[in-house]
Amino acid sequence: MVHISDGVLDPWLWESGWAITVVILAYTLSKMKTEDVPKLSVITAAVFVASLIHIQVGPTSVHFILNGFAGVMLGILAFPCIFVALVLQCFLFGHGGITTIGVNAVNMGVPALIAYLIFKTGTKLDIRPETKNKVSLFGAIAGGVGVVLALLLLAAELLTTGEEFYETTVLVVSTHIPIIVIEAIFTGVLAGFIATVKPEMFGKK
Repeated sequence: MVHISDGVLDPWLWESGWAITVVILAYTLSKMKTEDVPKLSVITAAVFVASLIHIQVGPTSVHFILNGFAGVMLGILAFPCIFVALVLQCFLFGHGGITTIGVNAVNMGVPALIAYLIFKTGTKLDIRPETKNKVSLFGAIAGGVGVVLALLLLAAELLTTGEEFYETTVLVVSTHIPIIVIEAIFTGVLAGFIATVKPEMFGKK
């Protein structure tokens, strides 16, 4: 869904995507610590694998995104997580174009950062077994919002490019409604579980 191919978008769109991606990557990586690497690697692998499980629907495909989940678990490091996953998917499996890696990263990564802010604001990062219900609630909201915002960004870019993408845009948005629900439930349940058994995994991002 978010793997836009080369030649689809106007140059100014994918060039802007790269500019935004470089700036956000530079900032987020400057905040990364050595102890963040193991968790970053595991979540990146999860995001990478999740998007490989997809169902072809017309000119597009339906697959899991997990950007909201990445935001909940990694905070601002969700952006480099998603960028690395997209690069691997592009070069290993041909998902998306090389020129559009930047804009694809924006489409998934910026919503992941917003999902993190929602989770952080709602829970105040007070992650304890006693706050499990609150963690689950805002985890679910963050998980769903991450997908919704990714869809909205993609839709805006396709519609800006040309009216010929209108039907494709409607198809992409409509077919991913179940993904929004599934990822919201998945993120909420997993966040609540981790809050109970290993709350320190969330850290103070």
